[in-house]
Amino acid sequence: MIKIEAVTLEEAYKDAAAALKCSVTEMAVEVVQAPSSGFLGLFKKTAIIVATIDKKKREEASVEPKEQEVVKKEKPQKEQREETQEIEEEASTHTFLNDTIMPESFVSDQDEDLEEDLASGLDYTADYDDAYDEDGLDDTLDESSVDINAIVSEVSREINNLFKLVCFDIEHIEVSAYDEQTLLIEFKGEDAALLIGKEGYRYKALSYMLFNWINAKYNVQLRLEIAEFLKNQEESVGRYLTSVCENIERDGRAQTKILDGVLVQIALKELRERYPQKYVVIRSTRDGLKYILVNDYHNN
Repeated sequence: MIKIEAVTLEEAYKDAAAALKCSVTEMAVEVVQAPSSGFLGLFKKTAIIVATIDKKKREEASVEPKEQEVVKKEKPQKEQREETQEIEEEASTHTFLNDTIMPESFVSDQDEDLEEDLASGLDYTADYDDAYDEDGLDDTLDESSVDINAIVSEVSREINNLFKLVCFDIEHIEVSAYDEQTLLIEFKGEDAALLIGKEGYRYKALSYMLFNWINAKYNVQLRLEIAEFLKNQEESVGRYLTSVCENIERDGRAQTKILDGVLVQIALKELRERYPQKYVVIRSTRDGLKYILVNDYHNN
């Protein structure tokens, strides 16, 4: 018995037949998940089947006249070996969560590239013109003009009206006030984890779209939680920053590894809260990868 995932049911059947080395008519197949085009091209569902060889069908096919057998062209052995190798490599670097491939960690181990960038001119000197310094963002918010409870009610109504049209099985979307300037939006339900996507790309896309809507219209920040994804990432970042904080306590300065997506913002917030007297800023390598730098301010 094997589990196959493909873009369409037809491809899933073909892949299952190739893996079991039999014809499609000789298989017993259970469709676990039917494919779907999703919503606005974002929330697509792949076809997932569980297939096994039906011995009765195979015996019946074996006694039929040879001239009635359907000859199928098999893929070259070299191509099959390459596909098998690719599948094994992908399986070894990812885990599955509700049929969604998730990365083992969002923290990239790219120390060599980082060292090259530092050697080429990036150092620990605080740069007050840094484009990624977000200390001034809070100053642009007019707290007195924000009625957070009214915003919660309106966003809750509109976002639930929007997502009731999607094909995923999700519960009523909960919207609440995380603080005076931040909305907490929580997605729960049987298919909620599918909104995270491979490598978290769906989470990033959904977070980006919701933020641009909510921030532009209501002038508040967004905290998006999908199936405890954000909570797990915060815990992961917290464990990783333990060694970074040890370096700060010992040397007075430190830098993180390359951090991707929401992790860089989580780490930035935590480090700034822990070290308010230090200069904590996001830096970018030549390739656009981001990491966090912690250092003392210039002494006049």
